[in-house]
Amino acid sequence: MLLVRHGESEFNVVFSATRVDPGICDPRLTEQGRRQAALAAPALREAGVRRLVSSPYTRALETATIIADALGLAVSIEPLVRERAAFVCDVGSPRGELARRFPHLRFDHLDDVWWHDHVGRGVAETEDELNARMLAFRQTMAAAPDWPHVAVVTHWGFIRALTGRPVSNCEVVRVNLSD
Repeated sequence: MLLVRHGESEFNVVFSATRVDPGICDPRLTEQGRRQAALAAPALREAGVRRLVSSPYTRALETATIIADALGLAVSIEPLVRERAAFVCDVGSPRGELARRFPHLRFDHLDDVWWHDHVGRGVAETEDELNARMLAFRQTMAAAPDWPHVAVVTHWGFIRALTGRPVSNCEVVRVNLSD
């Protein structure tokens, strides 16, 4: 399975420079982020990707849509691969809003609030909660016969939980699920 961190987002630009949360809910990609996504597509084609899964956050959906268009693939939405909720950017957009903005994708399986509502609850998602979510996804994917041909557009925290590695925007990481 291939993990792809989303392209550079509006949040990434500010946070990288200041290390301060800029308070942007569900940020979009920057122009650089869109270029990064387009550049990732040929590597995924070469790797034989036949199925594309994405987190429901806008930055991941925009990345996945760019890749899907280049590869001629559909995108399926999986909330288990969302980011660890720690910043304002990890407040998602409600299902109906996503459906309006991305009419070519299906969101009917999502709850209206599909993210960990850390702002409403006043508590960030714990590492244990993130790891439980990551393990549930890993087990589901390991049981899928096509896992070697699946690319998952996800986030820094989720990739770190699954691989132990921090990654750059649009970096592609291969994960062997037969281990």
